[in-house]
Amino acid sequence: MTAPAPTSVSPTARDLWRRGRGVLLVALLVLLVAAATAVFVRNDEIPERRYLDPSDTSLSGTAALAELLRDEGVRVVRVTSVDEAVRLATPRSQLLLTARRAISGEADARRIAALPSDLLIVGRPYELGILAPAARPGEWADPRSREPGCTLPEARRAGSAYLGGVTYRAPRNAAGCYPSQEGPTLVRYWDGRRTITLVGDADFMTNLRLGEDGNAALAMNLAGRQPLLIWLTDPVEDDPGYDVATTRPRSLLDLVPEGVRWAAVQLGVAVLLTALWQARRLGPVVAERLPVVVRASETVEGRGRLYRARRARDRAAAALRAGCLDRVTPRLGLPPGAGPDEIISSLAARTGEDPAELRTLLYGPTPADDAALVALAARLEDVEALLRHGPPAASPAP
Repeated sequence: MTAPAPTSVSPTARDLWRRGRGVLLVALLVLLVAAATAVFVRNDEIPERRYLDPSDTSLSGTAALAELLRDEGVRVVRVTSVDEAVRLATPRSQLLLTARRAISGEADARRIAALPSDLLIVGRPYELGILAPAARPGEWADPRSREPGCTLPEARRAGSAYLGGVTYRAPRNAAGCYPSQEGPTLVRYWDGRRTITLVGDADFMTNLRLGEDGNAALAMNLAGRQPLLIWLTDPVEDDPGYDVATTRPRSLLDLVPEGVRWAAVQLGVAVLLTALWQARRLGPVVAERLPVVVRASETVEGRGRLYRARRARDRAAAALRAGCLDRVTPRLGLPPGAGPDEIISSLAARTGEDPAELRTLLYGPTPADDAALVALAARLEDVEALLRHGPPAASPAP
C-alpha cells in the first residue's frame, strides 16, 4: 500500500494575516481612543495631591486614616480655618493640626490655645511657645521604624512605628516615646486643662505608610481619643468642605480614577466585538486527511525491535502472556478478574493440555534467551488455536 504524499498543514503568512488583521484593527482602535482621551482630558479633572489631607486618597494623603476612625465611631470633620475649628471645639473633642498655612500667626495660635479641646500637633512646630509652652523643640531625627520605649498605653499597644522628625524636650510629667539619640519624637503631657500631644513627623499617618509596622494602630490611638476629631488642614481652591462624618462611605469604585473606568469599558467593548467577529467565522468541522499513514503492524514491529535492542525479554514475555490472557479469558466465559487457578482449569478442560504445563506457559519464569522467547510466543499461539478449534479428535482403534 502506497502512503499518500505528505501535505503541509502549517499556516502561510497570508493565512496568519487574514486571521489576525481584525484583532490588530481593534487593538489599534483602542490605542487611538486611549491616546485621544489622554490628550484632551482637562488638567482640572486630575485631583490635586494634598499632604496630610483627610480627603486625599493619594499616597501623601490621609483618607485611609480618616475612614478607619469613622469606622470606629469617631466623627472626623475637616476644617480649613481657625474660625471653623473654634466653632466646633468642645471639651469632648480633639484638634489635629497638620496645616501649614491655616495658622497665620500668634493671633490664631492664641485662639487655639484657649480652646477646651485636646490638642494633637503633628509635623513641624506650630507656635509652640503659645500652643505647648511646656515643650521645646530639639534636634532633627531621621524617620525610621522605632520602638515605643515608654509607658504610654497608646504607644505600647501600637508597638513599633515609623517616627522621627522633630524631637522635643518635654516637662517632667510628660511621656516621651519613640526615642532617638536626639530625644523623644512623641511627647504627651497634661497642662491642667487638656492633653497636648506632639509628634515629630507625620509620614506614619499617610496612605503610603499607614499599613507598615504599627503605624495604623498608633495613628488611630492618638487621633481617636475623643468622639470628635477636628482636622485642621490647608485650604485649597474650590474646597468642597469635605466632612468625613456626613459624606456617604466611599466604595472601591469611588476610589478608582475616572480614566481607568473608561479604559475598562473600552476594553470590554473591544473584547465583545472581537468575540462576535470571530464567532461569525466559525463553521462546520472540516475533516483533513492525515499527512502520513502508519500501519499498526509497524508500531508492533518497532516496539519489538526496542525490546530486542535493550534485551528486555522480561517485558516482552510479560506483554505476550498478558495479551494471550486478555484474549482467552472472554472465550472461556470468565470475568476479567478471574484468578490463575480458574483460568488454567478452564483452559485445560477446553484444550486438553496439561494444567502444569499451562501454568508454566502463562505464569512461568522469564525466558533465558531469544530462542526461548520465540518458543514461548509460538506455544501461546498454539494454545489460542486449540481454544478456537478444539483439541484434535482421537484416531479410532484398529
